[in-house]
Amino acid sequence: MHTLLVAANPDPQSLTHFVLGRLQAALPPGSVEIADLSREGFDPRFTPADRQAYHEGGNHPADVVAEQRRLERATDLVLVFPVYWWSMPALLKGWIDRVFVNGWAFEYSPTSGLQPKLQNLTTHLVPIAGGDSGAYERHGYEKALRTQIEHGIIDYCGSRRGSTAFIYESEQLSPQSTEQSVDRAVRTVSEAIHARLMG
Repeated sequence: MHTLLVAANPDPQSLTHFVLGRLQAALPPGSVEIADLSREGFDPRFTPADRQAYHEGGNHPADVVAEQRRLERATDLVLVFPVYWWSMPALLKGWIDRVFVNGWAFEYSPTSGLQPKLQNLTTHLVPIAGGDSGAYERHGYEKALRTQIEHGIIDYCGSRRGSTAFIYESEQLSPQSTEQSVDRAVRTVSEAIHARLMG
């Protein structure tokens, strides 16, 4: 079992990075790899080279291939990110746009249709939201975010759905309440990964 934790937040003192550290500590030593996209300088821009590789199903840029190799080592992927405009940050979306591509994450052609290729991967989500859970429920934000990522990305590529653990009111709660929310999210994800390890 190998877990890849992916974070998209430019502030190393952010709650995102705090959660990242807690998740790493909660998982078996030596079984975790961290992809801090901002610190590593990943370029999220979808270039003409990416477009060509997407259509041809191969010859991906070197930085994309490096990310794909990291994912190929993983049995579990955990995306830890602040919610921007009811979605993921552009950096993380660009990582998915460039890495989860035709010929690697799935195969698609007009003749054969869609063939998902990430069946060996389980994907977990830890969205960190500024709003409260009531607002997310009333306005359908949580459902929209889950539909976009769980169905539109995870299911499309054939990855298994893992746990999704929202951390709400990230900027309004007291330090103690924030700690409790983080504890719940970390426990939810780590227990799901441990359960797969024991299974």
